Amino acid sequence: MGLLRQSEKLGLPLMNLVRFKGMPILDQLNLEEKLLRTTSDNWCIVNDGANAPTVVMGVSGKPAELLELESVIGDNVPVIKRFTGGGTVIVDEGTIFVTLICNKDAVPKVQPYPRSIMSWSGKLYDEVFQGIGDFQLRENDYVFGNRKFGGNAQSITKDRWIHHTSFLWDYEDRNMTYLKLPSRAPEYRSARDHTEFVCRMREYLQRSAFIDKTIKALDNYFMVQPATPADVNSCQVAKFAHSTRLLSKQELEDACSSTKPGTIAQSASI
Repeated sequence: MGLLRQSEKLGLPLMNLVRFKGMPILDQLNLEEKLLRTTSDNWCIVNDGANAPTVVMGVSGKPAELLELESVIGDNVPVIKRFTGGGTVIVDEGTIFVTLICNKDAVPKVQPYPRSIMSWSGKLYDEVFQGIGDFQLRENDYVFGNRKFGGNAQSITKDRWIHHTSFLWDYEDRNMTYLKLPSRAPEYRSARDHTEFVCRMREYLQRSAFIDKTIKALDNYFMVQPATPADVNSCQVAKFAHSTRLLSKQELEDACSSTKPGTIAQSASI
C-alpha cells in the first residue's frame, strides 16, 4: 500500500515487473494474453530465454508462405500461432523477451494505436541503448545501423494494449534456415537473407546489462514494483480461453502438401 501511495504522489502509474528465466514461449504467450484481457494492472514481463527452439508466427501467418516446412517438420520444430500480429520469428535460449501490458492512459501522449505505441517504445529503448551502437527504430524493428535485433508485435483492446519484443541476444545460424524470406518485408531489408539482415546483441552489451537498463528506463515512466509468479497467479481468473496455440504436425504436413505442384494442379482441376 505504501508503494501505491508513493506512486500516486509522484504521479506515475504502477508497473508490476515479473521476471522469468527459460519459461516456455507458449506458456509466456498464454500468460500475457490472460493478463491483458482479465486484469486492469500494468505489467512488464521479462523472460530471459526460451527453453527450446520454437517458431512463433503472428495471428494471420501462413506456414506455407513463411516457413521451410520440410525442414521444420523433419526436425520436429514446434510452431506456435500467437494472439498478436507481426511477423515470424524463431526463438530459443538466446532470445530475451520483454513484454509491456498497459492501460490506454498509462503513458501520457501515447494513444492506443500501433504507430503511437511503437514510437514511444522507440524512445524507451533509445534510453536503454544510449551510447551503444547505432540504435534506431526502423519501420517496426529495433536495429543497430541496418541490422535487426528486435522484432515487435502488438494487440490493442478497448482499454488496454500489449507491446512485446523478442530480442536476439544470440542465435544459431541453423535456426534461421527454417524461415523463408517473407513476401512482405521492411524496405530497408533490401531482400537480404536472415543472416545478413539480423545481428546479435551480445556483440554490443552483456545480457544482464540489457535487462537492468530496460528496467531502469521504465522507471522514468512507471513506479516499477517487483512481482512474483505467485502474485501473477493470485490475480488471474480461473477459466480463460487462450487464442495462442501450438500447430499440430498434421496442420504443418497439410500446409506443406498444399505447396507441392501436384497438389496445386489437382486442387485447380476440382
